[in-house]
Amino acid sequence: MAATAPSDEAELAAGIAAARAAGEPLLISGNASKAPMLRPVQAARTLSTRNLTGITLHSPAELVLSARAGTTLSAIEEALAAHGQHLIAEPPDLHALLGTNSAPTIGGTVAANLSGPRRIAGGAMRDHVLGIRAVNGEGTAIRSGGRVLKNVTGLDLCKLIAGSHGTLAVMTEITLKVLPAPERTGTIAVAGLAAVAGVAALAAALGSPYAVSAAAYLPDGAAEALPGLAGLVVHPGVALARIEEFASSVAYRTERLAAELARFGTTRAIDDSASRALWRTIRDALPLAAGVGEADAVWRISVPPSQGPRLAAAATAVGGRWFMDWGGGLVWVAAPADEARHRSLTEAAHAAGGVWMLLRAPDALRASLSALPPLSPALERLTRRVKAAFDPAGILNPGRMYAGI
Repeated sequence: MAATAPSDEAELAAGIAAARAAGEPLLISGNASKAPMLRPVQAARTLSTRNLTGITLHSPAELVLSARAGTTLSAIEEALAAHGQHLIAEPPDLHALLGTNSAPTIGGTVAANLSGPRRIAGGAMRDHVLGIRAVNGEGTAIRSGGRVLKNVTGLDLCKLIAGSHGTLAVMTEITLKVLPAPERTGTIAVAGLAAVAGVAALAAALGSPYAVSAAAYLPDGAAEALPGLAGLVVHPGVALARIEEFASSVAYRTERLAAELARFGTTRAIDDSASRALWRTIRDALPLAAGVGEADAVWRISVPPSQGPRLAAAATAVGGRWFMDWGGGLVWVAAPADEARHRSLTEAAHAAGGVWMLLRAPDALRASLSALPPLSPALERLTRRVKAAFDPAGILNPGRMYAGI
């Protein structure tokens, strides 16, 4: 597939305008670290933002950062860390899980609206987007939001484009709200819990006054070799609750939380360095990544936290591996890829009042299956109208999210 990688917004806009005039669909990409996600795009050419790189603004005192869309997450995280700051939504790097070899970009991360373990405390990635610059399907540059925390400039297109997977417009620059990074983190592990008891422990942790910022449950197979758990008998699983803040506050709150959770099982306090490594592993879904092969599929299922164990049981029933994040509200599943397993898992998600996303599968299966829950007739009409307003010729990532849209 032919590929172009414009070096600036004007060149990108000209490329999109030319493709529209020729009626040529485009596969929109950054570094292609998330290429296996959702449905395959039928296009003769790839338009990449990988050359649109660099941080264009960082005002530590104002807690604002702007970067071009092709800037890697790691470059942004490094720049923020130099000033004691971080990305609030803790976005994941899923390249290992998805079987790709490239680093994720900020444009791709916002386009997919990917958030990590801190989602339960800090909100989704789209919640921290203050402004964007983008090019729509007509080749016209658009701007929404601004570069300050308090702005009411124009329509808030940021939240619409975040999570649209490049189907509405191609982002060229993103402005984000950032926050001071925690001085220290600590984690309480509660071992020896089945899934239902594990989620109950997480609910107790999240309902405590100790400001838990992340809560996950891993069955013993997924918990093998995780940082900080060596020597701890976790069977049948382990619940993990994270606390972040100033060192003295973390020390007090982890001690109190451990005492409160002792009624559920054996507890262990995990110190700062091991805690950070542990949550990076969970953030990037690495407990599943090692065992995922070309013939496997990966689903990301969001449900009410109390329903997490129900989805875990459904995953086990189809021979899948899994773990839960977000207090039980996010279930990661990997299993051999076939239509029957996909149907079983997605029906279980629907019955539990949840939604799902097909993150990875062989191309033939991705092309034949829905990658997201089907739209209601009213929502499908609205989706098509929004798509037509941004991309009248339908050339930007056609079919990526829904067949025919």
